[in-house]
Amino acid sequence: MTVAHVELRRDTESQSVEITVTGEIDLSNAEQVRSELYGAIANNLIRVSLDLTGVSYLDSSGLRILFTLADRLQRMQTELDIVAPPRTPVRRIVELAGFDAVATLRP
Repeated sequence: MTVAHVELRRDTESQSVEITVTGEIDLSNAEQVRSELYGAIANNLIRVSLDLTGVSYLDSSGLRILFTLADRLQRMQTELDIVAPPRTPVRRIVELAGFDAVATLRP
């Protein structure tokens, strides 16, 4: 079974949350990752930063999670930053999927 870890760091003062995901995201654990990400999102947030630096594999089910998360945050008027280092497989996948149209990509 594929393993992914989700860690949260909340900043109540700035109404933001930093979510760090490590490991692999695929069909076998996508629901667990989605549940943890959605559980971290409060209605009063202004910004969500999703750090994918430690993600070594991301398939289409992982991309679906990212797009549905981005859609949910957009409806909440919450900004989304995606952190993925340049020239990494995850950054390439996110760029090819056109994710920069729905979120800010950061190195």
